Amino acid sequence: MAKPVVPEEGRRRRRPTKQGAVLSERLIVDTALRMLREHGGAGLTVRRLGAALGADPSTLYRYFRGIDDLTLAIGDVLVGRAMAGWEGTGDWRADLRELGLRIHAAYLGHPQAAVLTASRVSGRAHEVAADETILGVLRTAGFPDAEAVRIYHAFIDQSLAFAALDAASLALPGAARTADQEVWQATYARLPATTHPHIAATAPLLVARMNDSAYPTALEMLLDSAGARLATSHHLT
Repeated sequence: MAKPVVPEEGRRRRRPTKQGAVLSERLIVDTALRMLREHGGAGLTVRRLGAALGADPSTLYRYFRGIDDLTLAIGDVLVGRAMAGWEGTGDWRADLRELGLRIHAAYLGHPQAAVLTASRVSGRAHEVAADETILGVLRTAGFPDAEAVRIYHAFIDQSLAFAALDAASLALPGAARTADQEVWQATYARLPATTHPHIAATAPLLVARMNDSAYPTALEMLLDSAGARLATSHHLT
């Protein structure tokens, strides 16, 4: 049976670690993010994290129940970074666009962490605050509750799905990522019109676009759809 996690003020390490720092949830998460960036998901273990912090690995269990609990905290920090400093304008479409791009960018800022966390639901403070904000934007805009939830669901899943997809590409070794990017020029652009007429006709456009994220385009399409549904809803009422 897992031990209950003690509130941080009751478990703070009194003495500095070997690196001269006092342990805290924030320090542990920041160190974990650095380790993920340098070593990938496989390199994040309690033993390695303890060594990086200059603390006994068992000390970490006073802050988190284990690596999975730490992973959820990392995801919540990424959401918090996405929301930091955001202020609504009252224009629901502009606000959702900004929120979506912020979420996507925050995860791509830490691609290895994004691969681990984008599919998770933490129920932590930043995640809950983001969900409240997005639903508030939609309901204030006049979307009925069922529509607000429907669009929220598509919006957040789309944001995180593209974040995971794009982060997975960024997390690849450099040589593999370059090889993937060159396929459009080396293979698709050279297919003959006799056998692949549609690819051949659009090859220059494919080469120009396919190595960039489709998220901004997908986001605009979702917003277009939401706007059309809002207009229909207002017409019916």
